[in-house]
Amino acid sequence: MTAMGQKTGTLAIAAIIAAVASYLFTFSGHPILGLVAAGLSIPLGIFGFVAAISPRTGGGIVSTFAIVLGAIAVIVAVLGIIGVIIF
Repeated sequence: MTAMGQKTGTLAIAAIIAAVASYLFTFSGHPILGLVAAGLSIPLGIFGFVAAISPRTGGGIVSTFAIVLGAIAVIVAVLGIIGVIIF
């Protein structure tokens, strides 16, 4: 019997990339794109977390981290939009 290791789910990796992209967009002066990327990272993180239930797929902690990063990124992007409107 061969042992197969877990692999991190693609959705979890995509959620982390979307969360990081959200911060990059927001801090580079494009908070609306940052809000879109943050809004995308949360559902990707949820789907990645659900996919991590399979014993062959890992990424539950990565997905949880992406959901938390995405939620914070939404707040940062909204503050960035408010800053663009005011200033």
